[in-house]
Amino acid sequence: MIAERLRAGEDPWDFMDDLPTVDELVVFTLRAETIEANGGNRPNAARHYRVLRQIALDYPPLTRAVWRLLGDANTHRRWDATARADAS
Repeated sequence: MIAERLRAGEDPWDFMDDLPTVDELVVFTLRAETIEANGGNRPNAARHYRVLRQIALDYPPLTRAVWRLLGDANTHRRWDATARADAS
């Protein structure tokens, strides 16, 4: 993600705080596995919520990251699948 943004000409001081945490990356990986197991179909908003909530239930240490990702505060992040889907 860092290399991609650097190639796009962005200043690292401008985006380093916007990068996902390790826990958020793990949540996204688990979410991607769930999407793949569901035939690769992108989930709608309700399914996205259920999938992330189930991750929080299955992996309690990731609960805080899941709730951050479900909140509205992260929709501005370019790496965030929700933000990219809404921008299209």
